[in-house]
Amino acid sequence: MKKLRKCPVCGEYTLKLVHCAPTVSAYPPKYSPEDKYGEYRRRAKEEL
Repeated sequence: MKKLRKCPVCGEYTLKLVHCAPTVSAYPPKYSPEDKYGEYRRRAKEEL
């Protein structure tokens, strides 16, 4: 079963691995209360 993916260039959703550029997963990462890297991700998000 193929999963939904999103093209980072045009923002279109597809099932292909490459659309305008290599696509990325359209789903968010799983949540875990023991997230070792959560602090780093939140810092990186604030910098944007």
